[in-house]
Amino acid sequence: MFIYNIKVSGSMLFKIFFVIVTIIILTVFSICCYNLFVDAKNNVNIADNSSAVIEIDPKNYTNILKDSHEHIDNYVGKSYKFSGYIYRAYDFTDEQFVLARDMVISSDYQTLIVGFLSEYKDIKNYADDTWVEVTGTIKKVDYHGDMPELQITSLKEIDKPNDEYVYPPDESYVPTV
Repeated sequence: MFIYNIKVSGSMLFKIFFVIVTIIILTVFSICCYNLFVDAKNNVNIADNSSAVIEIDPKNYTNILKDSHEHIDNYVGKSYKFSGYIYRAYDFTDEQFVLARDMVISSDYQTLIVGFLSEYKDIKNYADDTWVEVTGTIKKVDYHGDMPELQITSLKEIDKPNDEYVYPPDESYVPTV
């Protein structure tokens, strides 16, 4: 049997405690920096170039949709490219529609329709539920209150995508507007 006799003084104990706390702080700081860089890489960076066309994909669709409704003025004048299907409401004009997606709201794939109010002069030539890819610019309109509307400059019909669903906004999303 071995018996170790370790003598630890108060200053030695402080040094050990200080080193452990420093290591913990550096580890937490490193993890936070890593997460910031990963999030910045995955989010759309709207501030880079206001004249650039920003592509919206199913992963950031509802995040941008939500933020554009909450901070309309930050999105006005910006150009976007994304896809969805044509959905019309009874009180729309002949040129208005929603560029829609189905958002999954439960584990058994119950969905609800979400999307950007859009305007296109030739939309009457397209049937409801037609999948299209559009490019357009956001403007502020009054439709049951202030709302962003996508003024479509380019529209082409596409096949229904494999990933047709979008998911609720991510609470950790940080807009870069």
